[in-house]
Amino acid sequence: MNSKMKRRLSGVLLGAAIAAASGTASAYNLVNEDGTELNFDLEVIAGYFSSQETYGNSASKPSWGEAYAKYGFSGNKVVANDVAVYGAINALTSGAWGDGEASGTTNGNERQTKLEDIYIGARTGLVDFSVGRQNITLGDGFLMNGDSLNFGEAIDSELSRGGAYWLAGRKAFDKTAWLKVGGDEGLRSDLFWFESDNKAQGRPEMAGINIEHNSEMGTFGLMYLKGMDVNPTGIAGGAFDNLQRDGQKNISLRYQGNAGVENLFLSAEYVDQTQGNSAPDASAWYVEGGWTFADVAWSPSVNYRYSTFDKGYDQLFTGFNRGYGTWFQGEVWANYAAAGPGNTGVDVHHIGVKAHPTELLTVGALYFDFEDTSGLAARSDAQELNLYAEWVVNDHLIVSPLLGFFKPDSASSTQGNTDTNTYFQVLAIVPF
Repeated sequence: MNSKMKRRLSGVLLGAAIAAASGTASAYNLVNEDGTELNFDLEVIAGYFSSQETYGNSASKPSWGEAYAKYGFSGNKVVANDVAVYGAINALTSGAWGDGEASGTTNGNERQTKLEDIYIGARTGLVDFSVGRQNITLGDGFLMNGDSLNFGEAIDSELSRGGAYWLAGRKAFDKTAWLKVGGDEGLRSDLFWFESDNKAQGRPEMAGINIEHNSEMGTFGLMYLKGMDVNPTGIAGGAFDNLQRDGQKNISLRYQGNAGVENLFLSAEYVDQTQGNSAPDASAWYVEGGWTFADVAWSPSVNYRYSTFDKGYDQLFTGFNRGYGTWFQGEVWANYAAAGPGNTGVDVHHIGVKAHPTELLTVGALYFDFEDTSGLAARSDAQELNLYAEWVVNDHLIVSPLLGFFKPDSASSTQGNTDTNTYFQVLAIVPF
């Protein structure tokens, strides 16, 4: 594996191990001849976590472990001059150990093995169509980054998806149909439908269309996402039924690129959300700008982002996309302390700095200032600082430690005090 690939792995495999990238990077080729390719896929990630404060876990200073292994086969076959069929079948084994995660959705005793991906598709020219159980990620992951909410057994055993809450290895929607039209440049589109079997998401059925224009100036996107149904369970008094998704309408406008200026990074998205079930309508948006000092030692970069989410905004299937801070803003705030979805009823100022001491080591710092607008007694204004590193140790090991400091401005029923929480996690990613 060359250094360029190692840097790529360091950037895309960390944390949630983005399925599309990691599946490619962790595939062992078994057959590749006469237009037929068969791969053995293996994705392994483990993490250790500790929090000096608790946000629902009965342990006063919880520490826990999470791990998953995803394994199976993928391949494709050329059946005509310009037609290829492809598919994959993968299982995923996950578990949690110790006290369970800090917000109390896991208890540390979870173990689960289930099929994760099972899909088939065909592509010809600029047309690609697939059906089955698979991950769907669109745009920046602000709305669509897979079905990656992975609860454990602590709230209710019916909600459990194996307990790897932070690692979120399970991302595939239970049923999908996905049509992609277009190439890497110019105008392209996605037409998609999916059903979720995730009880913590209300098991919604949704459909949508995504239109993009890609050029050297960047990517402009427009997406419409419509909720068609939910299948509520009534678990925990209906707290996870998400009835507003039945009939919900989302319109998203976004841009990401450098506007033709080398070393510049720009990203923005606006979502207008009309809720079903007579829930109040809401919106959310963000703007981000960054600069890489490519001619300076370690090639440091600095980014600033402002994001705002109305009270009642449904963050849907947001997830870990570009790295730490997208779209879980603050490891403690977003994952544990926010008393529900982090990206709702909050305004966030974010500054991120990153540098590359070597081609195999990245270090960074993320600062977040949260202004709570939700009115929930269990939340408060807060600040958080995350310090992290991404180190490619060798061809088969990437290590990423993170140290976080979280400070709520006022006491609340969940946080209990205004003491600064010291949080630590370390991830080990094992590509093959």
